[in-house]
Amino acid sequence: MTKEKVARINELARKKKTVGLTPAELEEQAALRQEYLADFRAGFREQLNNTYIQYEDGHRERLTERKPQ
Repeated sequence: MTKEKVARINELARKKKTVGLTPAELEEQAALRQEYLADFRAGFREQLNNTYIQYEDGHRERLTERKPQ
C-alpha cells in the first residue's frame, strides 16, 4: 500500500469525525481499509512464516499454523 493511500485513509477518518462523509467517500474508505488489511495480513503472515522457535538443546523448529479447535 502506498503512502498516498494511507494518507487518504487518515484524511477520510479525520473528515468523518468532523463533518461526516458522503456515500461515495464511505465506499472509498471501506475499499481502502480492506486493501490495507489485506496488505497487513499478508505481511504479518510472511513474518510468521520466517519465525522459528529455538529450544534449550539448540534445535530450531519453524512456527507452524495452528488449526482452530
